[in-house]
Amino acid sequence: DVYKRQGINAEYGGQSLEMITLTLILVLLFSIANSNPCDIYASGGTPCACAHSSVRALFSAYNGYLYQVQRRTDRAIKNIGLLSTGGHANATEQDEFCRGTSCDITVIYDQTGHGNDLTVGTPGGANPRGNTPADATAESISIRRNKVYSVFIKPGEGYFHDGARSGIATGSEPEGIYMVTSGTHVNGGCCFDYGNAEANRRDNGAAHMDAIYFGTSCWFGGCEGTGPWVQADLENGLFSGGSHRWNTNQRAFPDRFVTAMSKNDGLKTFALKGGNAQSGGLYTLYDGPLPEGYSPMKKEGGIILGTGGDDSSWSAGTFYEGAMVRGYPSDATENAVHENIVAAGYGF
Repeated sequence: DVYKRQGINAEYGGQSLEMITLTLILVLLFSIANSNPCDIYASGGTPCACAHSSVRALFSAYNGYLYQVQRRTDRAIKNIGLLSTGGHANATEQDEFCRGTSCDITVIYDQTGHGNDLTVGTPGGANPRGNTPADATAESISIRRNKVYSVFIKPGEGYFHDGARSGIATGSEPEGIYMVTSGTHVNGGCCFDYGNAEANRRDNGAAHMDAIYFGTSCWFGGCEGTGPWVQADLENGLFSGGSHRWNTNQRAFPDRFVTAMSKNDGLKTFALKGGNAQSGGLYTLYDGPLPEGYSPMKKEGGIILGTGGDDSSWSAGTFYEGAMVRGYPSDATENAVHENIVAAGYGF
């Protein structure tokens, strides 16, 4: 058989091959159960190039800061960390620092160590004034009954970092993206995105973006229902599928917590997925060819949150966590990430 052809005995150390295989499976399952999203992506061969969250660590070994807040009164700043390694945000640090005043989120730290920290967005072609920061106390939720704060973005607010030289996909390189957001704080303004965009904050044409959009915008018309939907912002269009026509396999996600995913091989194929971040599995909304005029991709490596690629800043949305990964994640990897999100215990 195949094992004998490769010089492998069916018995090893007194254990049958079946027993060894079962042991390896149990070890893998234990590893996944004690992993966070970026650990899972790495085990699938698609490591995180950037990882952002205001609510929890996205690596099981991460013990750094999640984000920075600034008081509006005296402009003092404070970095907000974790309750434990690989755990949840220490909201008490923020509460104590911001007591009696208002605070804004000025930095969302990259947990990968690549330095892709998100800061308040610089001016762009659609918004020459640039962005303002999100209110640090606009929304609190719980993760396994631990109080944490979201990045609750209103029109005009947003974040950016040029990651072209620090690991973010460029050109036609493959890439995967996920974020956890909310179906209860949305609008139809352009564009509540998280992902890859122009480094110069200008509209540089079709295929220069590769970002997840979440909201109620019906860019090309013909939409069914009112959303919100998981779509792909590939520049000069929000795509529900592989063309300008409405993808009838789309579905709305009005859930309180939503997992949104996309992946793009840069040459031929992209996919969109979504799910309830509190229960159930992922829905594959689209998996097929890139739209006409978008192959090959021309990604630039800018990272945006809450805006369009040219800093269009008319959207509203909520960000809890997200990452951009190198390579084209497998379905099994994405399913495992979503299972981890569900197990994280998003609630109130």
